[in-house]
Amino acid sequence: MSNTDAERPIFMIQDDKGATRHWTLEKDEITIGRGEECDLVLAERQISRQHLRVYRDGDLYHIQDLESKNGTWVNGLPLKGSRELRDGDEIHVALVIRLRFIDSDATSPLATQAGNFLVGGKLRLEPDARRVFVNGVELNPPLSLPQYRLLELLYVNGGHICTREQVVEAVWPDVDSEGVSEQAIDALVRRLRDRLGEVDPETQYILTVRGHGFRLEQG
Repeated sequence: MSNTDAERPIFMIQDDKGATRHWTLEKDEITIGRGEECDLVLAERQISRQHLRVYRDGDLYHIQDLESKNGTWVNGLPLKGSRELRDGDEIHVALVIRLRFIDSDATSPLATQAGNFLVGGKLRLEPDARRVFVNGVELNPPLSLPQYRLLELLYVNGGHICTREQVVEAVWPDVDSEGVSEQAIDALVRRLRDRLGEVDPETQYILTVRGHGFRLEQG
């Protein structure tokens, strides 16, 4: 692999408002985070100053979480340590920025390309358009933004418990955590359960783990 930009991998970067841009990996090692010293700066307060490291080892690229506060997920699984990056891998950075890794040998997709899905069990999420399908049936009307953010948080954690603090960070990123009451969180969880139950009343998708938080049962 040569070092020309034409043969470098890229990240497709999408924020929670749906805006998409491309960023070329012009070096063999970069840092990603909120801090101005990073190679790729993502100016969101939920993202750590130095959140991720991406580095090349031979012909392969790897990604490493730098012990970030709010975590990183690759293809819906929490990133612990480092792992190889493959073409099409989807990376969630603190659940506010979505990166898609496009290898140098692949054709870069258009920013408007459809088919960006998270699929598991009975649920399917289309993050680009914030569409949710249960057993193949689309929720209509769509979830509200807070409801969708909560569902995506639970989804990408792959059945692991999400604390109330994580819920506040993901759902209300611009609000101080002390400004969100327990009642507001419980009301949001209850409403999301009701919306999923409109299509599949037999399955309890969101479980409350007393004293800890919530987790998703994908069915």
